[in-house]
Amino acid sequence: MRRLLLLVVAGLVVLLGAGAVVVLSSAPAHTPAAPPEPPSSSPASTPVAPALPLAGVTIALDPGHQLGNARHPEQVNRVVDAGGLRKACNTTGTETAAGLPEATINFRVARAVERRLAALGATVRLTRTRNSLARWGPCVDVRGRFGGRVGADLMLSIHADGAGPRQRGFHLIVPARSSRTANISGSSLRLARSVRAALDAAGARRSDYVGGGTALRVRRDLGTLNLSSVPVVMVELGNLRNAADARLLSGRPGQERYAAALVRGIRGFLRR
Repeated sequence: MRRLLLLVVAGLVVLLGAGAVVVLSSAPAHTPAAPPEPPSSSPASTPVAPALPLAGVTIALDPGHQLGNARHPEQVNRVVDAGGLRKACNTTGTETAAGLPEATINFRVARAVERRLAALGATVRLTRTRNSLARWGPCVDVRGRFGGRVGADLMLSIHADGAGPRQRGFHLIVPARSSRTANISGSSLRLARSVRAALDAAGARRSDYVGGGTALRVRRDLGTLNLSSVPVVMVELGNLRNAADARLLSGRPGQERYAAALVRGIRGFLRR
C-alpha cells in the first residue's frame, strides 16, 4: 500500500513539473448513499369512548313547590288552567314537625337526581333551579307544559306528602286517561311502575294509606299531570308528618338513597 502511494505522488510531481494543474480533493471517489428514512409510523388511533347510557336523552325534573310560595300569596293563589279545571297557581307544600319545608327536600332530591342523570349522559331540565324565599312558582300550568316545551323524553315531579302522623310510605300519582292525556297515560303508568320497582328494591316502604298496597294513584285534578305531553309521574317520597319518613327524607343519606332509586326507575323505563 505504501509503495502504491509513493508511485502516485511521483506521478503527480512529474505532471506538475510539466505545467499541469492538479486539484486534489479530500472527498471520497464514491459518496455512500444516505441511509433510508425510517418508515413513518401513523399516529396511534385515539380510542373512542363508549357512549354514556343516557346520551341523547332529555329528562325534565320538577322539584315541587318553591320555598318562597308562602311569601307571595297573591301570585300563588292566582287561578290558572289546570287542564280541564281551574286551580290555584301553586301551594306552599308541607313540612316536617321540625320545620324543614317540603320545597327544600324536593329540591335537594331533584338536584341529586340531576347529578346522577348528567353523569350518565342525560340532558336534564328543571322547572326551578333555585330554592329561594324570594321566589314563587312556577304555576302548575307552566309545570305541566314544561316537559313538552323542553323536548323531554319524560318528566318526574318530586314531592313529599303531608298526611296523618301514623301514616307513612311512598306513592306515585299518574294522570287519568282523557282526551288531553290519551297519548301519555299508558306510558306514564309504565314509568310509575318502573319507579315503584326501583324504590321497592332500595328498601323504601310503600304507602300504607294510598293505593291499597299498590302505592299507585290515578288523579285527574293535577295540572302538572293533566297538561303534560310527555310521560309524567308525580312521586310522593314519603309522609313528612310521620317521624320515620321525615327523619329519612331530612338527611343527605336518605335523599341520596331516594335519588339513586329514582334514577334506576327512569333507566328501567327507558331500558337504558
